[in-house]
Amino acid sequence: MTVNRGSQIREGKAKILYQTDRPGTIIQYFKDDATAFNALKKGQIKDKGILNNAISCWMFKHLEKSGVKTHFLERLSDREMLVKKLEIIPVEVVIRNRATGSILKRLGLAKGRPFQPPLIEYFYKSDELSDPLIGETHIAYFKWATDEQLAFVRAQAFKVNDCLCRVCDEVGLELIDFKLEFGLDEKDEVLLGDEFTPDGCRLWDKKTGEPMDKDRFRQDLGGVEEAYREVYRRLESFFGQKT
Repeated sequence: MTVNRGSQIREGKAKILYQTDRPGTIIQYFKDDATAFNALKKGQIKDKGILNNAISCWMFKHLEKSGVKTHFLERLSDREMLVKKLEIIPVEVVIRNRATGSILKRLGLAKGRPFQPPLIEYFYKSDELSDPLIGETHIAYFKWATDEQLAFVRAQAFKVNDCLCRVCDEVGLELIDFKLEFGLDEKDEVLLGDEFTPDGCRLWDKKTGEPMDKDRFRQDLGGVEEAYREVYRRLESFFGQKT
């Protein structure tokens, strides 16, 4: 079935969302824009949108086969995917396999400290407030999700971690941490939404320990485009698909 792109719903830091003529769906368009530190640092990464769209499609398909229900429906073009329209739960779920990023300063941890089992954290989705750290009591108190929904989200997040850690290990990468977003579809079913890309996760090369993600942009390490392309290349080889 042909899907026609309608009017723009909103534009975010890395994607533009569009209405469609297919009920209950929207189009995610992936941009080349790159931001860091709550958009205080801005730039572009050549072809990032194309690479991120392909990586997200592969990951969502793999997660679906592994029993994780997502909003993904189909890849429409180099930069577009068709997804189910969700009412997003305003909570970012972060899984940490090793310590890096904001948690180092918050808790005074050594970079690279392993978390066994993985650590889960929640952040309130608010650009104006810089996505503050919250607890499960906040989620319940403000009714952002029911206890049942939160339990399901927590279980799904760990399942995603187990699944994608295995994928990354197969291609010589270590999945350090990542963020996930969940939402409710028109049947009030909780689904994994948003994307899974080097923008929203940390990937280290298993041999060198070098970051292969947006930290190269955040920290002015150079080789940003090359890192994204290398992640794409390894995953393309693993999934055996061409864009």
